Amino acid sequence: MTAPLVLPPLALPTDHPPVRAGRVGVLMVNLGSPDAPDVPAVKRFLREFLSDSRVIEIPQILWQPILNLLILNIRPRTTAANYAKVWMDEGSPITVHTRRQAEAMQARLGHAVMVDWAMRYGTRTIADRLAALQKAGCDRILLAPMYPQYSAATNATVVDDAARALMAMRWQPALRTMAPYFDNPDHIAGLAQSIREGVAGLDFEPDLIVTSFHGMPLRTLEAGDPYHCQCLKTGRLLQEALGRPVKVTFQSRFGRAEWLKPYTDDTLLSLPKQGVEKIAVVCPGFAADCLETLEEVAMEGRDEFIEAGGKNFAYIPCLNDSDTGMAMLEAIMRRELAGWL
Repeated sequence: MTAPLVLPPLALPTDHPPVRAGRVGVLMVNLGSPDAPDVPAVKRFLREFLSDSRVIEIPQILWQPILNLLILNIRPRTTAANYAKVWMDEGSPITVHTRRQAEAMQARLGHAVMVDWAMRYGTRTIADRLAALQKAGCDRILLAPMYPQYSAATNATVVDDAARALMAMRWQPALRTMAPYFDNPDHIAGLAQSIREGVAGLDFEPDLIVTSFHGMPLRTLEAGDPYHCQCLKTGRLLQEALGRPVKVTFQSRFGRAEWLKPYTDDTLLSLPKQGVEKIAVVCPGFAADCLETLEEVAMEGRDEFIEAGGKNFAYIPCLNDSDTGMAMLEAIMRRELAGWL
């Protein structure tokens, strides 16, 4: 985080405790990651993540025995091995890209705003970073969940955690929450530009653009979660912007329950049989590349498609901290900060 700008002292009595106020902060929040690609770190991360009742909507009295006795004794080894495939010199991809995004946004917004970043699960918590911003003099903070499409399992749990942090503060900062930007024209234009540039750099012309969004259980749609509809709208608007076919799919299903369809893996297996042998895949539900995009889609998805008879597969990275992505986020954040800047 950029060093805070030193403010002129407030007009206070000589015996008054020191006070810093008057600054505007932005806290960019993503999901999080284990601290290392090993079993103990992954187990700690999964325990916290999968214990969130917003993520797993099963009564805890039923879920916790399953989680602790079964899942946490089986899944961490496989997950750690998958993290090791994509781990960067600077750390986990989602951590690296989120930090870079915050640094780039700080440069774009300048000293009028203090930009920081946090993770919902794992280290660098929302509570710690909100406290750091407040200590630096931020009495107005924009909470920015880095999820284009709204879901209770993502955006809502960020707001929940921020609210818990505010409960412990005597002097609470004014808090705004950045709205989902699934259909924001700047977002759609940025995605379309990224895809065009990605396709232009390929040595083949894709028959189809496949979008892979993170999956959610079907019951979340039936319960009123808008995520499915917002993903479909992103896909439709992206197809209109590109002027070419775009197929929406959903990845990362877990357990035996029915999830949002069509499934990404089933789609990749079936496309070659339909004569679609050259594809480019993009993940417009992710603001930053992570395990799910880099290992599950770019690696495992590619293998599935090729083994099923596909000829050419390309993964187009998330917007990350690209100039295109950061220009889009800056435009959105400046509108969210209107009246504060």
